[in-house]
Amino acid sequence: MLRARIVLTLYILFLMLPIYWLVNMSLKTNTEIVSGLTLWPHTLTFENYRRIFTDSSWYSGYLNSLQYVALNTVLSIALALPAAYAFSRYCFVGDKHLFFWLLSNRMAPAAVFALPFFNLYSAIGLFDTPLAVALAHCLFNVPLAVWILEGFMSGVPREIDETAYLDGYSFPRFFVKIFMPLVASGIGVTAFFCFMFSWVELLLARTLTSVDAKPIAATMTRTVSASGMDWGLLAAAGVLTILPGALVIWFVRNYIAKGFALGRV
Repeated sequence: MLRARIVLTLYILFLMLPIYWLVNMSLKTNTEIVSGLTLWPHTLTFENYRRIFTDSSWYSGYLNSLQYVALNTVLSIALALPAAYAFSRYCFVGDKHLFFWLLSNRMAPAAVFALPFFNLYSAIGLFDTPLAVALAHCLFNVPLAVWILEGFMSGVPREIDETAYLDGYSFPRFFVKIFMPLVASGIGVTAFFCFMFSWVELLLARTLTSVDAKPIAATMTRTVSASGMDWGLLAAAGVLTILPGALVIWFVRNYIAKGFALGRV
């Protein structure tokens, strides 16, 4: 038992080391960072964070990223809910093939769709908008959301649907008031995976934006200049980029555990 705890502690420390080092660098000056190895800041500074929160070109990157990520998560779940219900409740010609085809879309690399999306959005005036990135990410997140939600919905007995119809519930009212609360854990898991994919995806986000909707990941490349790399500012931006994902994981951690228990995640 003691050996297991020691191994677990060492493993956690190993995982946390890069995060600690990122925070450590974000609280140092560039001079201290490049001068040598220090385990903690000798000259503590919050200047790197101040620059991010006061420079519009920096904090707008976070706002743009949060905007299209939230929009994509809502769109993906709204589109996936009725599709997953249909796959879980009805049998129709080609249902299994269609279900596999949806999931196979998730397997395609984002680079394949970058040029077609760029050409299409430039033609219809959606280029450099949060909606453009949100819609592009739906191509990958909707199939994943359908796959996850279908597993949760299949675990709900069909008798609940029939009982609701006998009680006079219309389908929209039954779906919103009765069925969705029963699969709330599945919706939480789905929202987590949609959020995380859209938050960390960079290729499409950079290709489909220029100035007005540039995400934070693209903005971070601005730290490279003729004078060299601004390590402290880059580290501070990295810390702030990790925080939204960490908060989402904290709030849906129980739902994720249920998803793994059902074998659908």
